[in-house]
Amino acid sequence: MSLALIQAPVSASFGGAFEFIFTPQTSNVTGGKTVGGLSQVVELTLTQLEVTVLALALALVVALPAGLYFGHRGTGELVAIGLGNAGRAVPELALIALMAAVIGVGLLNLTVALAILGIPPILTNTFVGIREVDRASVDAARGIGMTEFEIVHKVEAPMALPSIFTGIRTATINIVATATIAPLAGVATLGEFILGENVYGANGVLAGAIMVALLALVLEFSLAGLQRLLTSKGLRLSAV
Repeated sequence: MSLALIQAPVSASFGGAFEFIFTPQTSNVTGGKTVGGLSQVVELTLTQLEVTVLALALALVVALPAGLYFGHRGTGELVAIGLGNAGRAVPELALIALMAAVIGVGLLNLTVALAILGIPPILTNTFVGIREVDRASVDAARGIGMTEFEIVHKVEAPMALPSIFTGIRTATINIVATATIAPLAGVATLGEFILGENVYGANGVLAGAIMVALLALVLEFSLAGLQRLLTSKGLRLSAV
């Protein structure tokens, strides 16, 4: 089989997916109603972004202070590392089903479930980053009269920023990818296309996957830019 014959259906599939994104189409399953098109795609993309931001914010509120505190004190290593390992083993669908059984379906259920998935990498990387800060720098800061809060805020956190952001970026990608199963919790995201092949067809599934990938890339590059902006020039030069 020639390469051209292999590439043809692939190109046709991507062409159909992009057409689905930009042009509303008629679905026989929905009784002739139109599906897809830029309006619906943007709406579902914004919902997925909203869910991701809310879950990430909740994960940060819980995990970041805990990681800074335990890392500064040098305690809780088993908890931080154990949570990181456990987070990779948690089945997302089972977690959302459990949250639905406890607090019901909807945005709150989904936000809490996704935040739980985002906490482990943020907590673990923050803890590890703080513990890897040069102790001589910490002792010097303590020697000139800095309070423990000032040491964390002005010495340890800035120096641990690359590790902290690694955790945040990992959590963000985990959350935005898992948010595709949000329709199972009663929240319509881009997963509506991916999980609804019988309604949206193969083009809709591929279109949903493309938009999720693009959203993940936008968030990744945005966080990378924010990390670079917040990292001191000295640390950037030392990393080169």
